[in-house]
Amino acid sequence: MQLGSSMRRRHRGYVVLLLTCLGLMVCLMLPRGMRQLATVGYMVMPLVLIQALGMPIQEGRWPGVRMQGFRLLGVVTLVASLIWYLTPLSQRGTGVPLLVLWTLLVIWSCERLIRNLSFEKLINREVLLGALAGYLLLGLAAGLLFSALETVAPGSFSASRSLDGPVLRWHGATADPSSPVWAVDFVELNYFAFVTLTTTGYGDIHPVTPQTQMLCVLVAITGTTYLALVMGLLISRYTARGVEDDLER
Repeated sequence: MQLGSSMRRRHRGYVVLLLTCLGLMVCLMLPRGMRQLATVGYMVMPLVLIQALGMPIQEGRWPGVRMQGFRLLGVVTLVASLIWYLTPLSQRGTGVPLLVLWTLLVIWSCERLIRNLSFEKLINREVLLGALAGYLLLGLAAGLLFSALETVAPGSFSASRSLDGPVLRWHGATADPSSPVWAVDFVELNYFAFVTLTTTGYGDIHPVTPQTQMLCVLVAITGTTYLALVMGLLISRYTARGVEDDLER
């Protein structure tokens, strides 16, 4: 009974995580001036990760300690995100803790997600949704990291094509450094994050500084590695299930 309850909780977490990622992407697709709703999505994301992946994983050393550490990291990341969004762009240093905390949270989240997927005995709809949610999480997190890096070091990214504004766009009429971060439209960098994650490379936006160039390399490698790990895991589970069915027949 407890095993079935744990499995249902994992599956429910997969669905909630996917819906949150999709909702955040929909917010980024809204007309200019309404995309600030994406700020709410990014604020909610650490809480969703705690709910979806913050359960004990009965494998490895000290599962309870690891669970509490993951939850604590999610709460600290939420606080750092709130501070970053509310401070003006002139105080660029607030983006540095966000870069570190979100990187750690997303890497740890993907590790816990893959470990949860490894416990699945049957590849069903919820498992596939969980695998997709992890990939979308990587892209959205990369977009947030790119945005934070651009606020810390303006000019880290450059647009090669003609845009109706810079890489960072303001929801208002003018670019005011005294405006809070939430007043900035990061849709271009979120778009570039998914282009980098999928290694598409349209060439319309490119990194300029060595820091952003190496970060783009890491994002591309992380996306490829995630796909390789998850696809290998799902295929092995599907194959093993087919062998079990053949033996039963």
